[in-house]
Formats: sequence, C-alpha cells, structure tokens
Amino acid sequence: MSTDIKVPVLPESVADATIATWHKQPGEACARDENLVDIETDKVVLEVVAPDDGVLEEIICNEGDTVTAEQVIAKFKAGASASAAPKTDEKAESKEETSADDTNVASDALSPAVRRLINEHGLDASQIPATGKGGRITKEDVENFVKAGKQSKNSISSQQVAAPNISAGPREEKRVPMTRLRKRIAERLVDAQHTAAILTTFNDVNMKPIMDLRAKYKEQFQNTHGVKLGFMSFFVKATVEALKRYPAVNASIDGDDIVYHGYFDVGIAVSAPRGLVVPVIRDADQLSMAEIEKTIMEFGQKAQNNQLTVEDLSGGTFTVSNGGTFGSLMSTPIINPPQSGILGMHRTEQRPVVENGEIVIRPMMYLAFSYDHRIIDGRESVGFLKTIKDYIEDPARILLEL
Repeated sequence: MSTDIKVPVLPESVADATIATWHKQPGEACARDENLVDIETDKVVLEVVAPDDGVLEEIICNEGDTVTAEQVIAKFKAGASASAAPKTDEKAESKEETSADDTNVASDALSPAVRRLINEHGLDASQIPATGKGGRITKEDVENFVKAGKQSKNSISSQQVAAPNISAGPREEKRVPMTRLRKRIAERLVDAQHTAAILTTFNDVNMKPIMDLRAKYKEQFQNTHGVKLGFMSFFVKATVEALKRYPAVNASIDGDDIVYHGYFDVGIAVSAPRGLVVPVIRDADQLSMAEIEKTIMEFGQKAQNNQLTVEDLSGGTFTVSNGGTFGSLMSTPIINPPQSGILGMHRTEQRPVVENGEIVIRPMMYLAFSYDHRIIDGRESVGFLKTIKDYIEDPARILLEL
C-alpha cells in the first residue's frame, strides 16, 4: 500500500516553500529515516525522510516547484524492493528499448535533476552516452559529458595559443534561479537600506592582550571545557557590556515606538553553503566564555550541514559579523532589521602604532559599527564602539565586570 509523502508543517510566517533537491528517484530503495528530499524555505532547509524501509514510487512535485504545508509531493511504498519501480518508469524504459534508433531522448525518461542539469548547460540529451538502467541518462553521465567537453576545448585552445587573432570560442553564461534564502537576504538588505538611516563609525583595536591571554590558557581552556578558546567569545562579552551601557543600541523601532530590550540576544553571522545566516545566542549576558564558544561551534556545524532551525535564526537584538575570517581589512556592514546596530570585525595584521611616544608593531584590527541614526546618536555610537575597544584591550575588565 502506498503512503503519501507530504510537506512538513512550515514554520510560523512561512507561507510556502520550494522543492530543493530530491535525493531519491522513483524505483530507488530507501531505508527508514533516510533523507528523501530537501525542502527550502526562506529561513531553513527542511528534510523529509522515508517513513519506513521501502521504495519511492512516484515524484509528484519536481525540483523547483513551489509547495505548501502538508501538500502531497510523492508516493512511497513500504516493504517494496528496488526492483519495484513505478509503472510510469516501466513504460518509459519499454519505450526507450523499442525506440533505440530514435536520436531524441524522451523527456519523461529524465529525472528532474538530470533535466535541470542538461538545460543549465544547453546540452542535447541525445548526444550524451547513457549508462543508467534501461538506457537512462544519469546525473553522472551529464557531468562526465560536460567535463569531457571542457577538456576538449582546453586541448584545442592549448594547440592554438601561438595562432594570432583566433577567437577563444563562445563565452558561456549560466543562468540559475535565486534560492529562497538568497531572495530573502536580498529583500532584507534592500529593506534595511531603504528604511533605516545607516551610518558607520570605525575604530581600531590592539589585539595583543587577548592574543596573549588566549595563548597562555588555550590548552587548559580546551582540556577543561572541551572547546577551543576563540576571539569571538571575547567580542560577544565586550559587546554585551557595551550594550548595557548604551541601551539604545540594543533597542529597535516599531512604528512610532522605540522598544528597549531588557535581554541580550546576540546574533552571529555565519557563512553556510546556502548563504549568510545569523543564528542567535540567547541571553548572552548569562553565559560563560566556554558556553558562548560551545554555542558558536554548534551553530557552525549546524550551518554547514543545513541543520539550523527557525528557532536558531529567530529574534536577536544585535549582530556581530566577522569578515576577517575571509581576509577583509575593512567594511561597512548592513544592519539586520529590526535591529539597530551591527559590529563588524576584520582581519588582524601587524601595523606600526605609537605607544608612549614610541613606534611599535602591534596586531591591530579595524572595527566597524553600523547603526540606525534614527535611534542612535553619534555620541552613543562612538562611545559604544570605544567601550568594546577598551574591553578588548584590557580583557580583565570583562571578567571583573568593570
């Protein structure tokens, strides 16, 4: 007996979703709890798993289709073996076998993933050698065909290097639709630019004190807490203390009201395969350095595996972004509405600075603080960033809450 595979209940405020990737094709065997399909919302990717051991009978909604909560997207047959392919597939295979001399490959013989890959590269399916069951073209067949074509072009180009005025061939373009997450990021960034009066102030910070502290205690810290001591926990702690001093930075605008938050939920910008995401450290003021580091590590792992939940990404009163991990020297980060501020960290590099009238070399980092000028004045913005600088350059004050 067939079982309906449905879209899970979607998170609140999410109206619909998109079929991202089918990991199984009709006729393929599936183990219980094995991932069948990824469904992408504008916040997270939801996995739909096999309800039992069996076979995926039929795919109703293809990759790229828009779906809603509890919509039937496939049929599943529990207890069946991989040979129990759906009738539609058997007909397609029979048609292919009886029409082997036909140079055109029937579109219904192509899986959604294969069809999309062929369209992306502008290929003729009849030219691709098929190795799949019943003469089907597999995803690997397309990838190998494309790779072979590129190698052939490279070979021809290398032979013609010395020939003058010879065209390098067609200039390829690739057009792919934006993911829902990328669309959402684009909407929020544009919205921030249109609705907020964003201004950025800068400062630099001497990283030597926390680098020395980290070098001295990193092994003992890891042995005791089971997590590495990074720089981010220092900045989160310094940020929280600065937010306490300047409540307007931890506030947000709601219509004609200013909402002052009496808690400190700090978002940490994380780069994931699907794009930039900002999971939130709840009640950061109540966490120890080790707890902050563990939370950040867990967020990083979940982001790489597309396992962040809506709860992980919801809320936040302030955001910290570290572009320095990618080598950025300086940037002007954009605030994450409805928040009123974001701190941008950058790469640390050795630079000459003046201390006590002498030029010395110190590991310096530029800090950028972008803020909504509608709610935060210049004096507050400069004081907020200067407070973070003071805490980082004298980290003992963080521990002593001075």
